[in-house]
Amino acid sequence: MQVLMSKPAYERVAARLREIGDDLQVLAIDADGRVTEGDRPFDGVVDPEVGWVSLDMFPNGPMQQIYDSLLKGNNARWVQVLSAGLNNPNFKAIMEKGVRLSKNDAQAPAIAEYVVAHAFSLLHPIAEQRAAQTAHTWQRITFREIAGTRWVLVGFGAIGTEIAARLKPFGVHLTAIRRQAGEDPRVDAVLPGRALGDVLPETDVVVLACALNEETRGLANGSFFASLKKGAIFINIGRGGLVDEAALRDGLERGQPGHAVLDVFATEPLPPDAWFWDHPQVRVTAHTSNAGSGVMARGDALFLENLRRYQEGRPLRNEADISEATVISGEGLPASARA
Repeated sequence: MQVLMSKPAYERVAARLREIGDDLQVLAIDADGRVTEGDRPFDGVVDPEVGWVSLDMFPNGPMQQIYDSLLKGNNARWVQVLSAGLNNPNFKAIMEKGVRLSKNDAQAPAIAEYVVAHAFSLLHPIAEQRAAQTAHTWQRITFREIAGTRWVLVGFGAIGTEIAARLKPFGVHLTAIRRQAGEDPRVDAVLPGRALGDVLPETDVVVLACALNEETRGLANGSFFASLKKGAIFINIGRGGLVDEAALRDGLERGQPGHAVLDVFATEPLPPDAWFWDHPQVRVTAHTSNAGSGVMARGDALFLENLRRYQEGRPLRNEADISEATVISGEGLPASARA
C-alpha cells in the first residue's frame, strides 16, 4: 500500500508507522516537491492509495502535490485532510472520484481556547486594570461576571462543541445555531438558522464557527449587526467570507458589536493598510486560532488511528459525505491553500 505524506509528517511518525505494518510503502514529499522513500530519493511511480494532507502543510506546504497525485492516479482510495471544513474544491473532486475523505478535528480544542481566552479578557477589564497599574493609580475597576452571560455559537460541529465544553462550567447560557433545531446536553438551546435574529438582541458573545457556503456567505451583514445587543463581543474563527466587513465597521461605530475578535478575513494576509489593524474595538490575529501547542500531535494521532481503521476495514473517524463538500472561491486562505 503506497502512502503519500509530507516530509515533516513522515519524520514525526516514522517509528509509529513501522508498528502498524510492513506492507506500507511510505513516500514523503518536501516543500520543493522532491519525493523520498525513507532517506532515499524515489524514482518510481507516485500513485498513492492513501494520502495524508497534514497540518504542517498549512499554509506553505506541498498539499497541492498530494491532491494532484490522488486526482491523477489510479489507486487512490482514502485521504486524510488537515481541515474540518470542506470548501476546498479539491475535496469535492477527490470524493467525486470515489476516494474516501476524512476531516480533521485536531484544531478544535485550540480554537475553543482562543475563543474563550479572548472573550473572557474582554468581559473582564484586564487592559483597563493594566493601564491603571502603569499609571500607578489605585483604582477600583468593576467587571462583568461571566456567569449568566448569554452566548450564541453559530455552528455546532467539532469547534462549537469544544467551546461549549469549556464554557458550561462557568455558568453561561449557551445557544447553538445549526441547520436543525433539537436538544443537546452541552447547551441550553439548539435553534435553527432562521432563529438567529431573534436571539441576537440578548446576546453578550456571538461566535461564528460555521462552514462557509452559499447559505452562510455574508451571514454577518447589516441586519445581523443591527440586531446585535449593544456592547456585545463578536468573534469570527470561521471564514472571512461569513462577514460583510463594511457592515461590521458600521456596526462597531454604533457599538453593535462593542468589540470584534477576528482571526479570519476576506483577504489574507491582511493588507497593511486595512482598517482593522488600528480600530480600537478590534483585535486582529493572523489566522492563528488553530496554532495551539497540541494541535500537531492530535492530528498525527488521528491519522495513525484512521490508517489502522482503514487497514482493518473499520469505519473511519470524521469521514465526510460528498454532500458536505461545497466549492467556494477560497477567500481568507493563502494562495497555497486555495487550490
